[in-house]
Parts: sequence; C-alpha cells; structure tokens
Amino acid sequence: DAGKPAKPDQIQNEEAVKRPGSAKKHKTAQLKIDRDTIIEPAEPIPPGSRFKGYRDFVVQELTIESCNTRYRLARWQTPDGQTLIGQLPKAVGGGHFGPALVSYVLYQHYHCHVTQPLLCEQLREWGIEISAGQVNTLLQEGKEQFHAEKDGLLSTGLALSAYVTVDDTGARHQGRSGYVTHIGNPHFAWFKSTGSKSRTNFLELLRAGHGDYQINEDALAYMKKQKLSQVFLDALRQHESTSFADQGAWQHHLDRLGMKVPRHRNIATEGALLGSLKQRGVSPDLAIISDDAGQFNVLIHGLCWVHAERLVHKMLPLNDQHREDIARVRDEIWKLYADLKAYKLQPTATDKQTLAARFDAIFTQKTRYATLNRLLRRIHLNKSELLLVLERPEVPLHTNDSERDIRDHVKKQKISGGTRSELGRQCRDTFSSLKKTCRKLRISFWDYLTDRISCSDHIPLLPHLVEQSIAASA
Repeated sequence: DAGKPAKPDQIQNEEAVKRPGSAKKHKTAQLKIDRDTIIEPAEPIPPGSRFKGYRDFVVQELTIESCNTRYRLARWQTPDGQTLIGQLPKAVGGGHFGPALVSYVLYQHYHCHVTQPLLCEQLREWGIEISAGQVNTLLQEGKEQFHAEKDGLLSTGLALSAYVTVDDTGARHQGRSGYVTHIGNPHFAWFKSTGSKSRTNFLELLRAGHGDYQINEDALAYMKKQKLSQVFLDALRQHESTSFADQGAWQHHLDRLGMKVPRHRNIATEGALLGSLKQRGVSPDLAIISDDAGQFNVLIHGLCWVHAERLVHKMLPLNDQHREDIARVRDEIWKLYADLKAYKLQPTATDKQTLAARFDAIFTQKTRYATLNRLLRRIHLNKSELLLVLERPEVPLHTNDSERDIRDHVKKQKISGGTRSELGRQCRDTFSSLKKTCRKLRISFWDYLTDRISCSDHIPLLPHLVEQSIAASA
C-alpha cells in the first residue's frame, strides 16, 4: 500500500485533524432507558454454570396511541348559595384537545409540510375524533402569543445586528400572485407575505409593525439623493421633524402639497419611511446584503458575490475563444472571492488595497468576447457594494443563509399551492419565522411548541435569546 496516497485522517503527524463526525462514539450512550427486559437463554442452564452478566442490546421504539382524559369538575354549593367548581388545567386552555396533540398538529403542518387533509386522516386513523374544521382551528386560531413573539424577532434583530441578508420569492394567496420577504442573519429569521415587492413595501416591513411616517434629516437626504423636485423638497423641509401617524395622514399631506406624479410620491414616501426607521432606533450602520434586487438598495447596501458570478457563469460562448475567456474570468473571480474570505479573518490595510486593485483589474479587463466585456463593466459599477467587506469585515460575501431559509416557502408552495385566508397567511409567516429562528438558536422546534402550548414557559422568549446570541457573537 506504499504507493497509495494517504487518506486525510491517515496522515502521519502528531496533530492529524480528522474530518468532523469521523470519530467513533456510542450512539446510545446518552439514551434514557425507560424499561429493562431480561431475556434468559432458550437452552436449559447446566449445573455449575457461572453468570457472566448481560450483553445489552438497546431498541428504540415510538409509542403512538390516543389518550383521552375526562376531567370531572367537582361542583359544590356553599351554605350562602354560591357555587364552587373545579378549574381545568391551564395547559388545556378550555379546548377539547390536549397540548401534546395541538403541538403535534402544529409541528406536522408547519415543520413537516403535511397538508391539512392528510393530517386529519392520520389523526382519525389513530383514534382521534376530529373534523377538518377543527384541524384548521388548531392551526390558526388563538395564536396571538406566537405572532407577538415573531414580531419581536425583527425589532430586536434590526436594533442589535451589524447586518441582515434579505431575499424574496413568490407566495400565492387567495389564488393571486404574491411575495414573501425574508430578513435575517445567523441569529434570527423573519418572514412576511405581501402583495408587492417594491422598495416602499420593503421599508414598511423594516418598521417592524409601526405605521408612522417621519420627515427628518435622513428622510430629506434620501429624497435629495433620489432627485426629488426641489419645489417639493423645500415644501417638505418646512415640515421637518413632523411625524404622521399612518398612511392615510401621510397621503393626505402629499395631496395638500399638490404632489400628483407617482414617481415623486414614491420617493417622498420612501424617504419618510426611512426617516421613521432611523427614528425607531434601527442602527444607522445596519448593512443590507442582497442579490442586487432594486427594492433592497437602502441603508448600507452590499451585494452577493455568488449572484454576481452567476451572471458570468450563465453566459453562452459562441466559440472556443469565448469559452476560454469565460473560464479564465470565472477562475479569477473565485480566487479573489477566496482571498476576500481570508481577509475577513485577518483584515489589513495592505490587503485591502491589493484586493481593491485586483477587483479593478478583473472587471475592467478586455477579453475577446464583447458581451463579456460589457457585463464585466456593469459589475464594476457595483464595486462599493461588492467590496463592502473591505470596510466591514463582519458582513458576509453571499446571501446563502437567506436562500436556505426561504427554501421552505418554495417547497410549501409546491405542496399546498397557497393560502386562502389572511389568518392562514399570517400563521404561515409566523411559524416559519419561529421555526427557522429556533434552528439558528439550536432549540428543538418540538420542545419550543410543547413549551408554549403547555404554558410551561421554560424556554425564554426568542427575542431575548436572539439578543443574547448577538451579544455573545460580538
């Protein structure tokens, strides 16, 4: 075997590093043993034999059966005519289905994507008397506590995070096309379904439930950058530091100013929403990392390198020279990407200048493919957003986290099509957000559901855990 190359975990050195998971471990060492069963040999034990102990063989099993409890609430009448009656346990909550069953229904539907008809059929086969309407009620009604906890994730995440990655995808509702937007980072995930994917919609989502519009320096600076008419800028500046309670009051104000052109109204609205964000405590240094969709270009904007390189990868060469140039440029991009990853770990001023120069050399070069040259020049225009990592080494170079998080919505749409009611759409967003956040915080989603439904409250509120996670990572 001397001629064969050594495997990575067979390298002859004192500190050979094995791949994760390669070390052997006892798979059942941490299992809780619920029952011991002693099995004697089938053959008779000859006289004089010595007992040598047991050879353990652990079998894992799952017990699935219905368990129906009849609570008999004792009633007593006192001498003065009052009636005393026993109270149901808090975990039951006045419903006819126990906390374990309710948690199972939520887990199967929102985590495992089991449709309501299949879930109803499964429960009936196990002896549970339940109707399709009752399944729907268990999935959607009385979830205000979960909605409030989900809303707290975004406000906490935006106030404390250095960056978030964002993405959106289609999400049909009531038979019409819609969109779901993801906002998150390694500490939390938050989803919201709407009928629009405009920049105004994205800024409204960033407000985390607040409905006000604010005219301040940040709002006016944005309007000026977007080239709003000077006449309207002057008119709005006269109302600086003014807050408008809701959309109706804001639209009425624009009408009073005589702002009729839709583009002008959009710019003014985006500026007022941005002013509200800054007023509400969103970090002025918050970086938004996206795939270059225009609606996400707010605050400090960064771009995903994977999406940028994909534009080069998708090009169709017309001859061998084009194919060679595309391959060479892609190789240069990925080498630069690898060096940017190394820079994130150990940033230096010298490397910063070198990497910026290499970026210019790659995306201003002239190849033998004219279409490729135009694409490289277009990517070069996004230099500050692609090289945001040089100024902010903590931000990611890609939006892979958002891509992974939002994939569940894509799978859900393929299975169930879409939602029919506003409450159903809200619950889908809420439990998707809570599930993904639990995973990032290394909390079992099943444990979380049973804790909340049974009113045990052993698991702290997720926004508090997100706050601790962000502080620990800092």
